[in-house]
Order: sequence, then C-alpha cells, then structure tokens
Amino acid sequence: MNPGLYYAIGRKARDVLYKDYGQAQQPQPLQGRYQIYDWSFNFSCQIEDILPGLNTVFSVIVPDSGKAELQYLRDYVGFSAGLGLKANTQNRFDRIANISGVIGSTFVSLGADVGIDITTRALDQFSAGFSLDCAFLVASLTVSDGFDSVKASLYHPLNPRTRTAIAAELKHRMSEAASTLTLGAQHAVLPFTLVKARMNTDGKVGGVLQQEIWRKLYVSISGEVDLRDHNSIPRIGVSMAVKH
Repeated sequence: MNPGLYYAIGRKARDVLYKDYGQAQQPQPLQGRYQIYDWSFNFSCQIEDILPGLNTVFSVIVPDSGKAELQYLRDYVGFSAGLGLKANTQNRFDRIANISGVIGSTFVSLGADVGIDITTRALDQFSAGFSLDCAFLVASLTVSDGFDSVKASLYHPLNPRTRTAIAAELKHRMSEAASTLTLGAQHAVLPFTLVKARMNTDGKVGGVLQQEIWRKLYVSISGEVDLRDHNSIPRIGVSMAVKH
C-alpha cells in the first residue's frame, strides 16, 4: 500500500514519452558541448533498507549537477529530502535543498515537492500532483512553475509481455495561454529490443530504438525532427546505460 515517491507521479507516461530521448531535451547551462555535439554522463547509486523503510540515493550528472537524497517509504507515506548542486545560467552552481512528500496508496496518491535555493534562501521550485493507478490506466495531474504550468498525463498498457503501451500528455502554460499535446507509444519487437515513438502538436516527431547488448547493458539511438521548421536539421543521439 506504499504510494511511492513524488517523482513516481506520472512516471509511466513520462517514460514512454521522454525517457531515452536524450538529445531532444533542453541542454543544461553547463552541459558539455563541442561544436554540434552535446554530451553528459549520468551516474546514480541507491542503497536500500539501511533502516526499515529508509533508502539513500546518490546521483551525479556530469558536468551540471549532483545530489544526495534520503528516502523514507512506509504504508501510505513516501518522503524524501535531499541536498545538491545545480548549474545556473551564469555557469556556476547553486546549492539546492529539496523536500517532497506523498500520501495515499498504490491506487491513489497526492503529493508535493519543494526546492529551496540555500544561497538566497528563496523558493526555487514548487509543484504538486495527484495520481490514480489501476491495472488498465494510470492518470496524473500536476501543477508547477508557480502554478503557471498544468500537466495531465495518461498511460495505458496494452500488452505487458511485449511492453506495449500508449501514453498522452497535455501541458498548458497559463502565462502564454499555450497548450501542447504529446502522444507516444512503445513496443518490444524482440525480447531485448524496444521501439518508442512520439509526436506533439508543436510539430515535433521523435523515435527511440533501444537494444540490450549484454547483461543490463543498453544502447539507445534516438532522433527528433521539427516538421514545422523546414530549415531544421534532424537531431540524432546515441546513449549507453548500465541498469541494475
């Protein structure tokens, strides 16, 4: 009956629509760049059950951030607190404290996440979310960016054996009176080969081909093109991951 942690709200839809589309994400201020190439290195380690219900997580994204987090998971409650460094637009690092909490169960949960800039003692971020998770549908609703952004997502598994699923996300930014709908799907064409594709109402279309090479070693080839911009150059990325 554990509700999980805050980042799990809407995670299944995000995994279909965004995970492993590395090159399509906006680069961080200090993300490594050489001519037309962007690069980053992501490492994370989790130590489980150091005490009943208590986990620790250490993560580093070279060259732009790092974080140490303490997680507490019990029936009907999920809580996390962390300290880290995050790159800013001046190519420096801000010290950030992060606290999040979730109440509920595996079926329904409600949570919030708060980030504080330790240097300025200012609120760096605030978001809140609601999740409904059942066997045939996972739905979530979140607000963030000072309640300026509202995001609703849906995830529907079609065939667990082949990891076939579809997902949708509708994001509305109130200050710009603009909405973006993103649709995506995934399917394992072979036991060790996963294919994903997505498109949105901004005219961007992307895809991922992920192959397990050897014992939890994965290689992903991804690409994205903007159909509305006739002068745009398709972006292609390659990533490698070791997952336990």
